[in-house]
Amino acid sequence: MNVYDFDETIYHGDSTRHFFFWCFRHHPKTLLYVPLIGFSTLRYYAFHIGTKTEFKERMYRFLKVINGEEDVKRFWREKIGGIKEFYRKTHRDDDVIISASPEFLLKPLEDKLHITVIASKVDIRTGKYDGLNCYHAEKVKRFRELYPDGHIESFYSDSYSDEPLALLADKAYIVKGEELNDWDFNQHKKNLRT
Repeated sequence: MNVYDFDETIYHGDSTRHFFFWCFRHHPKTLLYVPLIGFSTLRYYAFHIGTKTEFKERMYRFLKVINGEEDVKRFWREKIGGIKEFYRKTHRDDDVIISASPEFLLKPLEDKLHITVIASKVDIRTGKYDGLNCYHAEKVKRFRELYPDGHIESFYSDSYSDEPLALLADKAYIVKGEELNDWDFNQHKKNLRT
């Protein structure tokens, strides 16, 4: 099987951010959450207070004023064209997508793209997490829960933070736009030093 990160890997952009702004356009009430989101962003990224999961739970509070699953379906009807061409060419029916994005946002793609999705478990009504953000080593844990003996032939990501999954694959690629490059296992170590 091939395993892919989602945002900026097989999808142009960040799907959560795109959905967030899509909701602003379609549900003006979500704009009431902008001050909270701004404060939470500053708190987490500038002052390093709290965890990423706590930050995201605050951000996802806007979900309380949208139409949940129906809005997600409408969003993907408009945004499915954001899937990158290289992925459309390399797609296989046993592909697995592992992402920190919320599961409720990516699950509809299982039917559209004929893939399996593993993502952060977030309640679409409250924005609360059920477990950890599906990021870094948590991606390996979640993969192994679903595929205890799973063999990854190729792994694709736009970020060296996904190195724990890259280490499981026979071959790993770093994705920049539509360009695929061999994974540089020394790059993550270089980034840690700077």
